Amino acid sequence: MPALRPLLQLAALFAAFLLWTAQPLAAQTAQEPPVAGRCLAVAGLLPQVTYVNLTPVQSAAGGEVTITYAGHSTYVIETPAGVRIATDFSGVYGTEPLPRVVTMNKAHRTHYTDFPDPGIEHVLRGWNPDGGPARHALTVDDVHIRNVPTDIRHFGAMERDGNSIFIFEMAGLCIGHLGHLHHRLEDAHYSAIGRLDVVMVPIDGGMTLSLDTMSEITTRLYSSTILPMHRHATPINAFLARMGEEFAVDFRAERSLKVSLRSLPQRPTIVVLEGV
Repeated sequence: MPALRPLLQLAALFAAFLLWTAQPLAAQTAQEPPVAGRCLAVAGLLPQVTYVNLTPVQSAAGGEVTITYAGHSTYVIETPAGVRIATDFSGVYGTEPLPRVVTMNKAHRTHYTDFPDPGIEHVLRGWNPDGGPARHALTVDDVHIRNVPTDIRHFGAMERDGNSIFIFEMAGLCIGHLGHLHHRLEDAHYSAIGRLDVVMVPIDGGMTLSLDTMSEITTRLYSSTILPMHRHATPINAFLARMGEEFAVDFRAERSLKVSLRSLPQRPTIVVLEGV
């Protein structure tokens, strides 16, 4: 019986989580904002658990999300309701049409700007200028945006909570942008991130993390769709080779892809968009 206790605890936690997520879905109407937190893992205290896929619970969600590689670490995400989001926004990429929401990380000036266009409704910095971790939990029409703080290298030392992984929940999908990640993720990070159907991963191999470490993180997240970014001069095959045969590879001749809950590939796939 003692050996079964962890499994029974996980089963009970999973059942409670299903009830928690199903109740808001039953009450939610098309006009109401999305319920946040459905991407979170249910087993945060179990270090060997990668994520829990709750796709059946979210099957009522629909619509296509368009993701466009704008440049460097900037992807433009457009929700089914037309909300445009630009990641790691520096004002160089993803400005036309002007996004309603931008996220930033402060590793370098190529990942943020002190002078965003005043027409941008929501500017979400991955760090807190007043100190401490940044905390974001924002719903804009059909998307909920939250962050998981991470540390950053600063003049050779690690600055606590200097950056963030941003997570976008929309159309039943969980989309994550790892930003300018500078260290391995701990179990607490993975639990806070939860399930990611789509993840955007920096593959420069040095300015962020080594390719070995980044492939380790990407493998543990085990997302259906992996979008490389921040490549610089690193050969794309250097990253692909480290991911192994378990991951399919899809080279695209265009800069955009459309993704929905129903169109996610069954086999985890690295999608290399034009320009990456």
